[in-house]
Amino acid sequence: MGYDLGPLGQQSALTTVLIGVGALSLASIIYTVGRVLLSTFILPGKSVQLSSFGPPGSWAVVTGASDGLGKEFAAQLAAEGFNLILASRTKSKLDDVAQTIKSKYSSIQIDTIPIDFSKPTDNDYNDLEALFDRKRIAILINNVGQSHSVPVPFADAERQEVENIININCHATLRVTQLVLPHMLPTKRGLILTMGSLGGLTPTPLLATYSGSKAFLQQWSNAVAGELAPQGITVHFVHAYLITSAMSKIRKASIIVPNERNFVKSALSKIGRRGGSVGFSYTGSPYWSHAVVTFGITYLLGPMSKVLMGINRSMHVDIRKRALRKAERDRQQGKKTS
Repeated sequence: MGYDLGPLGQQSALTTVLIGVGALSLASIIYTVGRVLLSTFILPGKSVQLSSFGPPGSWAVVTGASDGLGKEFAAQLAAEGFNLILASRTKSKLDDVAQTIKSKYSSIQIDTIPIDFSKPTDNDYNDLEALFDRKRIAILINNVGQSHSVPVPFADAERQEVENIININCHATLRVTQLVLPHMLPTKRGLILTMGSLGGLTPTPLLATYSGSKAFLQQWSNAVAGELAPQGITVHFVHAYLITSAMSKIRKASIIVPNERNFVKSALSKIGRRGGSVGFSYTGSPYWSHAVVTFGITYLLGPMSKVLMGINRSMHVDIRKRALRKAERDRQQGKKTS
């Protein structure tokens, strides 16, 4: 026998459903915000000690190690007792980095190899692979990267710059990771940390190729993380916003823009924590102000993605105009002095 709830009964049932949906939504918001706050400000990385990735005397590989973040990653890993393999384009800069680190940590072994990752040869990768031979490689920092020299519409982007960005950001990262993995898989532990960007988290007009390359790395890194987690290897992708560096062209640190030392310290201490990243299991935004920005983009502004893209576009149009004006002033100044 069926029951006729009548208008009042139907209204009561609908109210109950709506209250239940609202309660679940509120619980989800509370959980997400609570996780972000705990992950960003309170909880340490899941691997508190970097030594969990390899015993004393293990090796760490850092690409793009001659300057900026790569140089800082190398220094902080040396402070933790890791020997180093440093790869970057300019030999003289690599030698300077190695000498500086050795002056502070004399017991550390350092191998350097100059590779132009925009146009590497098979011989370059063969030489890199030879450096890995018989070494216990515990950590790989995929740091090498390139953006556009100035924001530029994709239709006007120089072909060589586009190819360099793809070769450096994507091809080099994948190739080096494939060379390292045979040294990690037998030991069933290790860390592969890849530097990402908020430019890959949200489409970034006037940085289209760079934005696309970082979005590719995000998906690739998370897929590889899923493959390697059962084998004991930690794969972690880092969302970074602005940092004082040659790439960002920002020299002065601020609340939103940390210096290299503080950012790297945060990145290495928050491995395995997502921070403000929402929806990516093997991705984190370690530095606290970056975590806030990332959370805003992925969670709060998700429904307003078109608005966010417009803001992004306006910002980079303005950057491009200022860069072109500066280039013109420099050109005129050069004419006057010649």
